[in-house]
Amino acid sequence: MIKIDKKYMKLAIELAKKGVGYVNPNPLVGAVIVKDGKIVGQGYHRAFGEDHAEVDAIKNSNGDITNSTMYVTLEPCSHYGKTPPCVNTIIKNGISKVVLAMKDPNPMVSGRGINILRESGVEVIVGVLEEEARRLNEVFIKYITKNKPFVILKTAMTLDGKIATTIGDSKWISNEKSRYYVHKLRHKVSVIMVGINTIIKDNPKLTTRLNEIEGKDPIRVIVDSKGRVPISSNILNIKSNSKTIIATTDKMDKNKVKEIEAKGGEVIVTPATDNKVDIKYLIKKLGQQGIDSILLEGGGTLNYSCLNEGVVDKVISFISPKIIGGSEAKTPIEGEGKDYIRDSFKLRDISVSRFDEDIMIEGYI
Repeated sequence: MIKIDKKYMKLAIELAKKGVGYVNPNPLVGAVIVKDGKIVGQGYHRAFGEDHAEVDAIKNSNGDITNSTMYVTLEPCSHYGKTPPCVNTIIKNGISKVVLAMKDPNPMVSGRGINILRESGVEVIVGVLEEEARRLNEVFIKYITKNKPFVILKTAMTLDGKIATTIGDSKWISNEKSRYYVHKLRHKVSVIMVGINTIIKDNPKLTTRLNEIEGKDPIRVIVDSKGRVPISSNILNIKSNSKTIIATTDKMDKNKVKEIEAKGGEVIVTPATDNKVDIKYLIKKLGQQGIDSILLEGGGTLNYSCLNEGVVDKVISFISPKIIGGSEAKTPIEGEGKDYIRDSFKLRDISVSRFDEDIMIEGYI
């Protein structure tokens, strides 16, 4: 791997990030075209259904791009989907070399685009900044290989591990910068999921509020085993381009289902596990609806259930340097808990960031 390849691939990765929140369930992809040591074209996948990064870069190129090199964060597609195969466009425009960060993780097509390019005389190099590219598309990789959404568990707690005081006051544990970052996460994912207690207690809107761009509201999924959601709640009465889904069991009254649907909401009835929503069933069902990612902002009970059912992929925890105490104060993970330390949920690939006085710890289950 030569230094210049890394330079242009880093640029392609940064371009790909511009598609965050708009391309789901497609991957984030960036492309850079270089000829005679100069960048002559740049592009990225801007939104689901629009041109792929390779085509976008070619359309935005300056002058003749024959015998140029294209840097792409993901193997070009070789099949007809929303758009024609990108490999055909690359070959047609006379690009002589393609440098890739990674193969397409889709087992049905992985390597096919590379083979078509090579058979057409295009030189192909694979694996430049692959780790960065895989991290960029961790959501897509999980979804395309398992047809299940990538689940991020987000918590915010005090230094002594509390998410609220003993009387339930929780505004605000984390600071303004931390909360703004969470809105960026909401913009990135397809779904935000909370438990019914959060809706009853806080009556949140679960929307995305960003300054620099118009944030995309995620689909709102409420885990409500007994159908307690108030028809007057904000999540059933706000103006939003995204729908609200109530995940419940057969314990929900049929008339309540009709009321929710009359408000434009959707109801998913899952089997009951210990008289509660079957989390695994729900996650699978959401994946079948084309949902590729979930931001879990539940309370301690829902958080534990999702961890215990093995559906959580990543944990993001904000820690604020506040101490409130209280043996009855709520914590981020409750439920039954584990009896032994050896059975605890362990994180790997840990990273630590700062938002002023707040600390954010990020890791994978």
